[in-house]
Amino acid sequence: MAGHGGDVGQRVEALLEQLHRQGGDAAAATGDDLVRALVEFYGSGLEHIAGILDAQSPDMLNAIADDPLVESQLILHGLHPLSLDQRIERALDRVRPYLGSHAGGVAYLGVDDEGIAHLRLDGSCNGCASSTVTVRLTIEEAVLAAAPEIMGMQVEGQADTSADKPKPLMQIGMRPGAAAVDNGPVWKHPSSHELPVEGAVSMVRLDGRPVVMCRLGQTYFAYADHCPSCDGSLAGAALQDEQIVCASCASRYDARLAGRALDGSGRHLDPLPLLDDVSGIRVALQPEAV
Repeated sequence: MAGHGGDVGQRVEALLEQLHRQGGDAAAATGDDLVRALVEFYGSGLEHIAGILDAQSPDMLNAIADDPLVESQLILHGLHPLSLDQRIERALDRVRPYLGSHAGGVAYLGVDDEGIAHLRLDGSCNGCASSTVTVRLTIEEAVLAAAPEIMGMQVEGQADTSADKPKPLMQIGMRPGAAAVDNGPVWKHPSSHELPVEGAVSMVRLDGRPVVMCRLGQTYFAYADHCPSCDGSLAGAALQDEQIVCASCASRYDARLAGRALDGSGRHLDPLPLLDDVSGIRVALQPEAV
């Protein structure tokens, strides 16, 4: 079975880099030309398929575009039946259930003439700095996957929902195909057998680091393995009424609301960015933690 779209792209890049190391610039250039020729060949075939479907059954073209892997290929070749705005809106719809645990919501404001996508966060987790990072990474990954042609994102948010004016939250500058920053987060895939079933908590290990995951309906959440109340591990934690209950001290944390403690102490679990898209379920870890 073929790998996830993102995984295949990373594999191709790794092989081209290996070819460069082994054969030098000439071999690397030949490899680039070979990949380009194959992409153009399969892209032409996909264009013919999309054209036939659009002429005979537009609904069928929309249906196959709902498949994440097919969607990524249609986007790559500029064949997606949805507009840029529609793709971004749908990408945000897919991650809104997860963003809801860290922010009041996210609104798409459009793309300006310079190719910058503008969004607005309505509310955020006060006193939870890690939630801001979670929201930023989740939005960035989702929007870039759906609209790789944009030149960047600007997101406005409110650190305090009672404030009169929104406060600038972040500005993410990027270029399609730009190299990843060395000190950026590393996205890791939990193995399928480690994932929790609905209404349960499980402990998974990503590059040797324990991560607490739970599932509510079809939505997964991930947290660092640390109970701020007893300063211990969350090993053996249970999920009760959408609350993660520490096995050691019985402290309760709201799984949907960024792991907020229910005792009014202001403590909270450390939420980790999580995405469920064409690349599968993946969790972002900071480099120092991997």
